[in-house]
Amino acid sequence: MNILKTNSENQDFVQLVKMLDEYLAFMDGEDHAFYDQFNKIDLLNHCVVLYEGENPVGCGAIKPYDEESAELKRMFVDPEFRGKGYASKIMETLESWAKDLGFGSMILETGIRQIDAINLYQKTYQPIENYGQYEGVATSVCFKKAL
Repeated sequence: MNILKTNSENQDFVQLVKMLDEYLAFMDGEDHAFYDQFNKIDLLNHCVVLYEGENPVGCGAIKPYDEESAELKRMFVDPEFRGKGYASKIMETLESWAKDLGFGSMILETGIRQIDAINLYQKTYQPIENYGQYEGVATSVCFKKAL
């Protein structure tokens, strides 16, 4: 396993995000268009790609939310490679990077249908009130972790 720090122009990252978007379109159903508008990758400067051998199998990104918090975005592991702890490694790498960039906390949003993601986040993150564009959105859950 190897993790590459990169940006949203990395073609392996772009390809993994396409897989993520296909998965989310299926999972989110009619809610997908709402969420999709907040998940554009063109402005992501802090992205990671996880490789198993030569194969890109997972990704994630962070972006500044405010002066204190970075937001975790575009977390994905190819379903064929799940259950190996890769998502946790991606999160740990991004949390460390956010801390190095001067952020004191990480926040994130996920949909209520993303049970595997919720189970992962609940291990180290605390539930918080929905923030920003997710305020009042019943199909969103938000989390925060002090770095």
